[in-house]
Amino acid sequence: MFYIRCPYCEEHRDEQEFHRVAEANLVRPSDPDGCSDQEWGEYLYFRKNTRGEYNELWVHSVGCRKFFNIQRNTETYEILNTSPV
Repeated sequence: MFYIRCPYCEEHRDEQEFHRVAEANLVRPSDPDGCSDQEWGEYLYFRKNTRGEYNELWVHSVGCRKFFNIQRNTETYEILNTSPV
């Protein structure tokens, strides 16, 4: 178990109050109708799953219910930074 600092509530809370949503900073294709099925599928389903430093989108589901970014190390679970979306 680890503690996460919510950038909106400005408190360190138990990880069970939060929910990981997705990889952070995904860029939606500018012309979804012009994408091939393969390009659209890669956007929807495939993620990097990087070992080491990784940016993720989380939500404070039990607290303020706002979305925010977390930069963390996936090997050590160390949270390097939290910031508003």
